[in-house]
Amino acid sequence: MKNLYFALILMFSFSINSFGHNDLDNQQPKVGDTLIIAQPKGETYKHIDFPRLNTLVKRGKIASYKSVYNVEVIVTKVMENEYGRVDAKLERVDGKKFFNLSKSVTSNYSKAIEIGELRTKS
Repeated sequence: MKNLYFALILMFSFSINSFGHNDLDNQQPKVGDTLIIAQPKGETYKHIDFPRLNTLVKRGKIASYKSVYNVEVIVTKVMENEYGRVDAKLERVDGKKFFNLSKSVTSNYSKAIEIGELRTKS
């Protein structure tokens, strides 16, 4: 009887795990995907390669990332290195430059999606 209960609990836990699995972690970006840049958890972005705040100040800009919150970006290039890290080159949908400095930025796609710096457009 114990073995039957154990088997039922084991099957139930595996079925819950398979239903709760999030496919965003395994999903690869495609050229043309539209994403939204979200507000970072801390003060800076960890997985999107924006210029550092002191660089923005040196160029005469305000030291803030608020101008990129909720900006729609499009994936223009997908790069994968030999270790399996997937980087995506991002450009703004409206064609403007990021902080009036660069037209595109790169990001570690899987990590940025995982911690919420990037989110898919719904």
